[in-house]
Amino acid sequence: MDKLVPAFQLLGIGFYVVVCIAGGAGLGWWLGGKKPVFIIIGLVIGLILAFYGAYRMIRPLIDSNNKQDKGNG
Repeated sequence: MDKLVPAFQLLGIGFYVVVCIAGGAGLGWWLGGKKPVFIIIGLVIGLILAFYGAYRMIRPLIDSNNKQDKGNG
């Protein structure tokens, strides 16, 4: 069961990334009325938020894994 918890956390990170990217592009499409400039700006903002949020979510998993490795080695 201990192996499932990180798997669900990674699944949540993937969902977060998809929502940020699609939400940014969708918001750009809504604001710009199908103008590519706004879609690209929304997409870039969504990508930045996705990478930053994913980094913030993955960092504790990496840190806890490193602590476990040091404790076993």
